[in-house]
Amino acid sequence: MSVTFSPRGSSLAHASAAPGSFSSNLKTTNGYRGAISRPELVSYNSREDFHDAEALASEQRQALYRDRINKELKIKTGSENLLEALLSKNTKQAKDQRLKVESELSTSNRKIAELRFQLEQELGKARRPKTPEFSRYSSSFNGSPMKSPSRLEEQDEGDDDDYDPDLEAESPTYVLADILQALEAEAMPADYYVGRANNLVDLFKRYPTLKYDLAWSIFGLRMQVMLLSESREVVAAGYRVIRHAMADRKSLQTIRELQTDTIVMLSLIKDSKASIEREQALKFVRGFLDVKDGVQEISVGVVRTVVAVAGHYEDRLRNLAILTLTEILVRDPALLKEAGGVTTLKDVLGDGNYAGSDGLVSALLHVMDSPSSRNQLALGHEIEAVFAPFTDPLAVSTHEERLKVNGRAIASIFNSWPGLFIMAKGNFLTVRSVLLSLAHPIPLAREVVLDLLFDILHIKPPSWTSSFLAGRRLTTYGRVTNLKPKTIGETPRLENEDDQNRASLVDHFVALTLAILLHGGLLQALASLIGEAMDAPLKRKATLLLGEVLKLMNHALPSSMSNPLQVLPNLSASAFEENDDNHAASTNLIYQIDSVNRNLLKSGNLSKDSNSTSMTKSEPSAAPKANESARTRIDMDEITFRSLLVETQVTNTVNYLKWRWDIIADIIEGPLLNPKRLEDATKGTKFLKRLMGFYRPFKYRFSNARNTKPNQRYVRVGCALMKCLLITPEGTQYLSENKLLRQIAECLAQIDPMSGLTSNAPLFARDRIQDTLTAGYFNILGALTGDPKGLAMLGRWRIINMLYHLIDMKEREDIIQLLLGTMDFSLDSHLRVMLSKALTSSPKAIRIFATKLLRQYATQLPSFEKGSRKGSTNAYWAIRLLVTQLYDPEVDVSEVAVQILQEACDRKQYLEYVVQCRPALDHLGEIGAPLLLRFLSTSLGYQYLNGLDYITQEMDDWYLGRNEKYVLLVEASLSRALFPDQTSTKGNLDEQMPTQENGKVPPHFYHELARTTDGCKLLRASGHFEGFVSTIKTHWEESNDGEIILKVKGCLWAVGNVGSMELGAPFIEDSDVVSWIIKIVEQSKVITMRGTAFFVLGLVSRSLHGAEILNGFGWDVATNHMGQSLGFCLPPSLETLFDISETEEQRLESAQAAQLPHIASKGGIAIATSPKATSQDPLEARVIALVADLCNTVLTNRAVAELRAIKVKKPELFRSPALFQRVVLELGQHNYRLLVRRYVLDMFEKDIMRRIALDESSEEESAEN
Repeated sequence: MSVTFSPRGSSLAHASAAPGSFSSNLKTTNGYRGAISRPELVSYNSREDFHDAEALASEQRQALYRDRINKELKIKTGSENLLEALLSKNTKQAKDQRLKVESELSTSNRKIAELRFQLEQELGKARRPKTPEFSRYSSSFNGSPMKSPSRLEEQDEGDDDDYDPDLEAESPTYVLADILQALEAEAMPADYYVGRANNLVDLFKRYPTLKYDLAWSIFGLRMQVMLLSESREVVAAGYRVIRHAMADRKSLQTIRELQTDTIVMLSLIKDSKASIEREQALKFVRGFLDVKDGVQEISVGVVRTVVAVAGHYEDRLRNLAILTLTEILVRDPALLKEAGGVTTLKDVLGDGNYAGSDGLVSALLHVMDSPSSRNQLALGHEIEAVFAPFTDPLAVSTHEERLKVNGRAIASIFNSWPGLFIMAKGNFLTVRSVLLSLAHPIPLAREVVLDLLFDILHIKPPSWTSSFLAGRRLTTYGRVTNLKPKTIGETPRLENEDDQNRASLVDHFVALTLAILLHGGLLQALASLIGEAMDAPLKRKATLLLGEVLKLMNHALPSSMSNPLQVLPNLSASAFEENDDNHAASTNLIYQIDSVNRNLLKSGNLSKDSNSTSMTKSEPSAAPKANESARTRIDMDEITFRSLLVETQVTNTVNYLKWRWDIIADIIEGPLLNPKRLEDATKGTKFLKRLMGFYRPFKYRFSNARNTKPNQRYVRVGCALMKCLLITPEGTQYLSENKLLRQIAECLAQIDPMSGLTSNAPLFARDRIQDTLTAGYFNILGALTGDPKGLAMLGRWRIINMLYHLIDMKEREDIIQLLLGTMDFSLDSHLRVMLSKALTSSPKAIRIFATKLLRQYATQLPSFEKGSRKGSTNAYWAIRLLVTQLYDPEVDVSEVAVQILQEACDRKQYLEYVVQCRPALDHLGEIGAPLLLRFLSTSLGYQYLNGLDYITQEMDDWYLGRNEKYVLLVEASLSRALFPDQTSTKGNLDEQMPTQENGKVPPHFYHELARTTDGCKLLRASGHFEGFVSTIKTHWEESNDGEIILKVKGCLWAVGNVGSMELGAPFIEDSDVVSWIIKIVEQSKVITMRGTAFFVLGLVSRSLHGAEILNGFGWDVATNHMGQSLGFCLPPSLETLFDISETEEQRLESAQAAQLPHIASKGGIAIATSPKATSQDPLEARVIALVADLCNTVLTNRAVAELRAIKVKKPELFRSPALFQRVVLELGQHNYRLLVRRYVLDMFEKDIMRRIALDESSEEESAEN
């Protein structure tokens, strides 16, 4: 038997086959007695070859590729850091180490490129329409953190062992009949039945519709026989086959008639020797959750057994059982409450040992939303268990991991509307408890709470945080200024003119969260911590948080709330009173906050007291100050310049590894811009000659350097040198006479098929471009293309002609991407023709790449200099090319073009030009719809769309259904913003591409319609706004009907989007809808309905008239120093906002609405409701009474002893099927520990279930008579 080893970090559990896999040599293993890999985390077996993963679902393959890419990126980063450290050493040993690290780095680069290519292919396959292999309900949970990996194990390795290729040539019906007939054979070894079961599973996977045509009278009998087998492997195989045969709720009812409820209960209570059987039994129960309304067919007895497994700390299936109970909670809270599972989940949260606590908290918060499900919980007290470690100083000191797990769960509570309502109970008592935990003199707990506050308030620590926490001074202006150096050639980002109407829901939510924390005493807690903490880094961290909180208050909260707190009254009083004991600490704290804010102000990182547009416009003002030192160095005297040249070591040695490249870069960007200093460098020294010689290809120095991150500085210096030389006439002449461009042209001719030159080892070969800095020559050429003089030099050496030929080399996509990605297309030259050619005639990957390149030109800032139209012209030619890309035969290319055009349309000038291009977007469907919506924001676009009869059709579509879809879009966007995914991997261009801004209000049809006078006239004539208001007034109290609640939310968003525009103010005022929205915020019983109404009020406050209306109702609106609304509003009383109390009549109505009939069991042991298990035989009645006593820990020992005595005296009593059924019923009616259930059921004979199910008991009784 071959032994395989899993990769580092994988589980040490038995890894010869995936859990749930069966093959002909399947045996029970003891490897499962150890710790099981956490089922809440999706895991995969290690495979070196991805061809083994063909059976994986598409989402899982993508996750697998991303995981491998992340690992390779970490290896690459580590190698680059190590290589950078080795560059400072000149020993021979360091040289050998560098060679090894460079080899490893090259391997990582190749693997990353290959994996990204495979990921792109997989993403392309996923976009293609295909026949679904799984049910619609099941597929909606792919990749969900609430999903167990056990239900994603369609890739079982064991399936391949028994795969018969001859099955493909036969009808699946005949194959099914043959397999079922083979299963009729008796007294065969276990491997025989397991092999046939694997064939059945493979058949169901290849023919998904086969399970809808099963003859359950035959199929069910065969499966029942397997479930009643004495072999654990055969029973597990039976569970697996039935799970794959589940089709709909009717099939589940048929399955339960096979006595599966009792059989599952018997399997789950077995010991660890039956690990495979127990695992498949639990997966069988989870299979019910994949079927629509399947949870209604799970009996209470089965759920109680799963609860017992979840409550047994040493059980390897505990995490999977917890996950199962969590999903049952989401789908049917009443069932879980009846089974006693809510208490178990509460204990799990309190323990803090479950890594998926944040997912469990999310499930509980989901149940808290509506009153019908909220009544199944104890007013949210279950969730409060997660705060226990922070309020118990003794439990805090030794449980670091427990604190971190519970900290993530608390962050989930703060980032949801139901969670905020839980925190607000008892006058925000829970919030005060968390903040008071900062008073515990335990550094670990304090640090976790501080990190939690950073997370809750969505504060991203500045780049200098680590330096500040380490105690370094930040008062030096140059250090702070240069913390975020601007990249050479970086194009300024186009500010969004629509920012004032693109509200940020996350910022509004954070403003409310901040108000809650301030109400709970956040400032006082931080000030006390800073004054009392002995740990210096902890004190600095609290100081940094306090400064960020003050800035956030100034930006997000109304002046009436923030102004009294901005002065820090307690600290100020201590600072001004010299006799105060805390005078020194208070003074020091105020000085630190002022010092950090002052330096941030100088560096251009202004406080958030204005909108993003004003912040963007203020950045250029700081640029001249930052470049003052550079200007002074341009006028450097000759003696200082020559001494600086000596420091570079360029004039002393030809070994470029000994050169001071940082000083070289400073010289190029400073003194060399002076013609006099340039003349000194060319004629008086060998500095420029050696530097240019280093870059000449046939010197094989730059061209042979390894392609590593530290070596990229050579490329940056080379590009800066080209730009520097082009500035002055002397530099231009020197560059034209140098051999550099001539040699580069000769190297390009080696791969140019039209040149006639060939080489056995061309410089631009594929492997050299990947492993060495040869690709940097394209960056150097790109630096020349930004200047007309540089283009003239390229034309002189026929490089432009060769670039034309390289664009047509379909077999060298690497060269084409390098060429397009490094050239500067800002000038109207032949390069734009090449780009246009690549956009239309190149392969799909190149067309997408070239389309993304257009973004930096289509979204750049226009030039506002008088008489200058350079910026606008560049944008116009790029926009024309993007409009052409809308008609690309590949939808992926058109989608990228739409995204870039949407970003360009943020500026009205560019939007009007796009409309003038009159693009046709009908063929793109939903992809082009957002771009068409942007056209409505101008009169020109309105006229264009009105001529196409688009507006009336789109208006009817939104009124009749798109509003409801919009609600789902907004809630998904907000969820992604509050719970960001950190696992995504993107390339450089993907990071620059505009994505859907999570947390921002997506474009809405009525919002764009209300931008123009013509649109408002059409809206008033249609009567749609009045219809929205009528729906809100009629159904605002709805709390049970999900469809009506969704419709009301859609109407709220439509009203809010109209009210956010100044032209929409008359609609808001005439309908008096604001008062009804406030009534929803304060009185609705559906928590998320309140949250939606709260966000809608924020939209209304963005217009001047809407802010005045809200002020009339006592709501405070946050404004900047110019008096412009920021779109954040808060109620006059937080207690009123979070009051969710219900009257007794309302509570009874909600409870009655939540009551759903649950079947306790079916078939054989079928008792529909839950009557008391009784018996007329006194001894049987005594046994049942003793089993009931086992629930009581006080009576357990006595009951066990008496049961043992009864079995010794009357062993035949425990062979009675009737008593067994009553005992099982008793176990299904109450909660017992797992060991107690195992003890009770083990008292009966092992074959009793077989006799009950197959009616063998009746045959024995007739024979005795």
